[in-house]
Amino acid sequence: MEGGGATLSDVYQSAKKLLLKTRDGVERLERLDYSASSDLSLSLSNDISQIQSLCVQMDRFWRSIAAKSQRDLWKRKVEQIAEEADSLKQSLDKYNIKNQKRITEAKERAELLGRANGESSHVLRIFDEEAQAMQSVRNSRLELQNSTALGETILSSIHGQRERLKNAHRKALDVLNTVGMSNSVLRLIERRNRVDQWIKYAGMLLTVIFLFAFVIWRR
Repeated sequence: MEGGGATLSDVYQSAKKLLLKTRDGVERLERLDYSASSDLSLSLSNDISQIQSLCVQMDRFWRSIAAKSQRDLWKRKVEQIAEEADSLKQSLDKYNIKNQKRITEAKERAELLGRANGESSHVLRIFDEEAQAMQSVRNSRLELQNSTALGETILSSIHGQRERLKNAHRKALDVLNTVGMSNSVLRLIERRNRVDQWIKYAGMLLTVIFLFAFVIWRR
């Protein structure tokens, strides 16, 4: 029952103490936050591996016992230690699987939150751009209204000048008719009047073109 200076009883006691320590560690592990449990989980895994190694050693010891009753007794003890070690290993494996699942879910939530924040920033940026565009449209509309008002004022002034020219032309015709000027002079004056009208229309057209060019340039 001895091997390398250690007896079966010594190995059994070592395995028993290590088993109690490991069982307590597994219970403590399940109460810890998953983010702080990795070191303890690794330590428990090493302890279980050591217990299983001790069970292999004890299995070799009890098989060498000559007395059947003692051999059967130690066989049951060693099998009990091995079964408890397997049970702790299963509990630890379940915990590690659950812990890994929680870590994966936490990462996925963090990624979703990051994408959500990114999309919110993108939406806010779109709203800001749309607000700026609407303000630009309002400014352009105001400038167009001002330009239109200016054009109407200019056209009204031109129309007033046209009426004054007509009145002056009528008075001149009256005077010429009164003094008996020739028909050729009257036709010359009429041609001049037509030229004045063309100049007037050309001025109005140039004013409108200037207004549209000004609005386009401001945009």
